[in-house]
Amino acid sequence: MRAKHIMTQDVATIRGSATVAEAVKLMRLKGLRSLVVEPRHSGDAYGMVTEMDIVGKVAAFGRDPEAVHVYEIMTKPCVVVNPDLDVEYVARLFANTGVWRAPVIQGELLGIVSVTDIITKGNFVDKPKLKFLRKEIQKAVSEARLISANYGSDSKRAIEAWDIVDELEAEATFYGVPKPCRSAREMFGEDKKPATVA
Repeated sequence: MRAKHIMTQDVATIRGSATVAEAVKLMRLKGLRSLVVEPRHSGDAYGMVTEMDIVGKVAAFGRDPEAVHVYEIMTKPCVVVNPDLDVEYVARLFANTGVWRAPVIQGELLGIVSVTDIITKGNFVDKPKLKFLRKEIQKAVSEARLISANYGSDSKRAIEAWDIVDELEAEATFYGVPKPCRSAREMFGEDKKPATVA
């Protein structure tokens, strides 16, 4: 599942030159917790203004929302997500950066994805990544063994096939699978060694 499958397409945007009072009015009207700040020109970045920006930088200090502009409190450039990014990577990005939502952009603004979208629309409960990875590793090992048998262990195709296995095993380790003493490639290599007579 990818960001484009769970994102919200109806996104409210605001100009950086708008006042915080205008931002609050729009957020209340649409029932939103954040607004995407529009870029000023084609080379400019998107920004984000959140309810915490408003509460922490305006309300907490008694500042007049009519006298403070969005550009003074927004985050710019903000974290953005590619629509084809897998949901688990969106979740990891959010966890690593501390953001709760991000615009989904591919040349233009397509939507917004949030922690709530991951929880309510994501399929990580029904299809956990680790279960998927284990199946992918088994499939990749079988394929690498077959290619090695047909084309030789030192062939370019076999090396590339074992590289895929190594990448999948590394990803599984990242997700918490204990690192094996020997990789599937190493075990295959040991299986192929001729027996020695003492």
